[in-house]
Amino acid sequence: MHFSTFGSRLIARTFPLLMAAVLLAFGCTPTPKPLTPADVPPPDMAQLWSEPTDIAARDLFHGPGGPDLAPLPDSVFTFIAKDDTGFSPGYDVRDIPGLKWSVKYGPEAQSEVVASRIVWALGYHQPPTYHVDQWRLIGGDIPPGAAPPGRFRPEWPAWKQKGSWSWARNPFVGTQPYRGLIVLMHVLSNWDLLDDNTSIYEVDTPVRGARTLFVVRDLGAALGKARRPPTSGTRNDVEDFERQGFIKGVDRDGYVRLDDTRWRHEKLYDQLTAEDIRWTCARLSRLSNRQWHDAFRAARYDPAVAERFIHRLQEKVQMGLMLGGPGDTERAARAGRP
Repeated sequence: MHFSTFGSRLIARTFPLLMAAVLLAFGCTPTPKPLTPADVPPPDMAQLWSEPTDIAARDLFHGPGGPDLAPLPDSVFTFIAKDDTGFSPGYDVRDIPGLKWSVKYGPEAQSEVVASRIVWALGYHQPPTYHVDQWRLIGGDIPPGAAPPGRFRPEWPAWKQKGSWSWARNPFVGTQPYRGLIVLMHVLSNWDLLDDNTSIYEVDTPVRGARTLFVVRDLGAALGKARRPPTSGTRNDVEDFERQGFIKGVDRDGYVRLDDTRWRHEKLYDQLTAEDIRWTCARLSRLSNRQWHDAFRAARYDPAVAERFIHRLQEKVQMGLMLGGPGDTERAARAGRP
């Protein structure tokens, strides 16, 4: 047998396996499917989302934890462990009263705080997060006075983490809030929708009537631009975020084509309708300019940079609202290309 023939057969046999490995390695998500049969009662939507009747009054500077939980400037924390997992390094620390905190620093420390504020504003569960510019660490490998600005997230004893949930297989697949959440991730350009970036919490005190909470966590990959493998996307990059497209058009079957969703999690996005886009953007449009600015101010953004991010976010919201009828589709698609 000639080597060329053997090589061709070997490639033909191994190529599908190699492609499957590549798709798995780069986080491609299977097509979402309902977790339970159609005749089973609908899921408890409060576990994922509740309509934010107070959206215009929500405090996006302090977020879901409010002002009382926020660490004060120059607060002192003691070292527990170093966290080298994920893109951004960090620490597990404990404050003087004894509460444990997860600290993340680097570019994601800002983008995660902003994204978390906006996700919470639309009615989805979020743990408290704060951006702390100045703090002190006792122990560890940081020289005195050199602790970097970071994202602080408390580990509440009343919120017990019980694992993660699957984007493709969960009780909410097919519901409007679930599809709206996927749209919101694209508006924020959070391209890292891995199951590892989700959490299920059991809470001592019910939140909006629910004791089990499905949460999208670790939102730091937002506010950048998705890229195709093998290059990772960017995060907290205003120039890339301005270049990231949004709506490309609407197919004949009525599904919206979004920009830069191929390869990475494309199955999550391939059956979204204009109604899904409008559902999310209509709620985002209820945020005031002050609320948008408060979210970025909470993450200590330079005002000029924050203004650029906010302008692009509001552009996307207006694009989504344009999908109100057949005559608006092409106009929204043109606006969706930066």
